Amino acid sequence: MKCTVLTGAKVVRPAGVVDSGRVTVEGTRFAAGRRGETEGAVVTDLPGHWILPGFVDLHLHGGGGASFSAGTAEEALTVIATHRARGTTTMVASTVTGDLGDLARQAGALSELVEQGDLAGIHFEGPFIAENRCGAHDPTLLRDPDPADVRKLIDAARGTARMLTLAPERPGGIDAVRLLCDSGVIAAVGHTDATYETTRRAIDAGATVATHLFNAMPPLAHRSPGPIAALLEDERIAVELVNDGHHLHPSVLRLAFRTAGPDRVAFITDAMGAAGMGDGRYPLGPLEVEVTGGVARLAEGGAIAGSTLTQDRALRRAVTVDGLPVADAARALSSTPARLLGIDDRVGSIEEGKDADLVVLDSDFEVRGVMRKGDWLVHP
Repeated sequence: MKCTVLTGAKVVRPAGVVDSGRVTVEGTRFAAGRRGETEGAVVTDLPGHWILPGFVDLHLHGGGGASFSAGTAEEALTVIATHRARGTTTMVASTVTGDLGDLARQAGALSELVEQGDLAGIHFEGPFIAENRCGAHDPTLLRDPDPADVRKLIDAARGTARMLTLAPERPGGIDAVRLLCDSGVIAAVGHTDATYETTRRAIDAGATVATHLFNAMPPLAHRSPGPIAALLEDERIAVELVNDGHHLHPSVLRLAFRTAGPDRVAFITDAMGAAGMGDGRYPLGPLEVEVTGGVARLAEGGAIAGSTLTQDRALRRAVTVDGLPVADAARALSSTPARLLGIDDRVGSIEEGKDADLVVLDSDFEVRGVMRKGDWLVHP
C-alpha cells in the first residue's frame, strides 16, 4: 500500500491548527502515522504552507465553461475538474429552474456521476420559488410545489437528491418541506418572500438550510424581520454564504458568521459556467449571463446570476479580508457542509480513517496541492 507523509506545514485539524504538523496517508485514507515511521513512504516537507481538509461545496452550478444543467456527463466532468483543481474535492451538482421534464432528465444523467462517486448528490434550486425573488431563474417556469411534482424530481434522481430549495410561502410549501424531510432530502429555504412567521413554520416542519442567506429574499427590517432573522437566529438552520465580495458586504458576512458561528455557516460558490474562465457570455439554464469584471449578471435585466467564485478564493477572502481565523473558515468550507450532507464520517476533516482529501496552500493562501482519496490532482 502506498504511503504519503506530509510534514512541516500548519495543519488544520478538528481540535485546531497544529504548527509544523504531520499528515500521513495510507492508500486512500488518512492514517495515524508516527514520527520516525517513514520507511517506504514518500515524504514531502512543506514549511511555510497550510494543509486544510478538502473543500465541500453544497451549491455549485458550473465552471470551466460548462454547466451541470446541460445534463451531460462531458460537461459535468468539466465542472468537476475545474473545481477540484481549486481544492473542492466534494461537491453537489445544483440545477437551475427549468421544465420539470428537463430537470428530471438532468437528474437522471447526474445521478450516474453520484453513483460513480464523482458527485456527492444533486441540489434542485427551483422551480418552486417566488416570482419576486427569482433572481437568475426564468419566472415563466416557476410553479407551486405540488407533491406529485416534488416527488417526480426526487424519483428522477434515483436516491441521489440531497437538497431542494423552495419558497415556503407558495401554496403547499410547508407540506413540501415535510415531504422532502420524509424522503431524506434537505429542505432549504431560499428565493423566498416568506414572512418571519412562515419561515418559522418551515423550520418547525423540518427545513435545515438557508440558501445563500440575504440574497434573493426580503432585507432585514426592524418591524418586519422576514426570513433572514428567522433563519439566522435558529440553531437548527445552517446558512449558506457566498463570499465573493459581490453577494455580501464584508460587514454583513462578519455579522452572519459571528451570529451563526462556523458550525452553522457553509461557504458556497453558487458558481456558474464562468468560474475558472474569463469575462464573456455564458448560459445558466435557459437564460443568458453576461460576465464583466468577474461578476455574473443576467444579460437581460442585470440580476446577479450566481458567481464566478471558487472555494479557494472564498477561503482567501475569509482570512485576508474578513479577518476570520483559518480554522473557522476551514470548518465553514469543509466540516459543516459535510455534516449537513451526512457524509462527515468520510470527508470534511483530517482525521484517521477518513478519505484523504486535502488542500495545500502557501502563505498567501494560493493553492499549491490538491489530494483526493490519496491521489494528487495538483502536486505540491
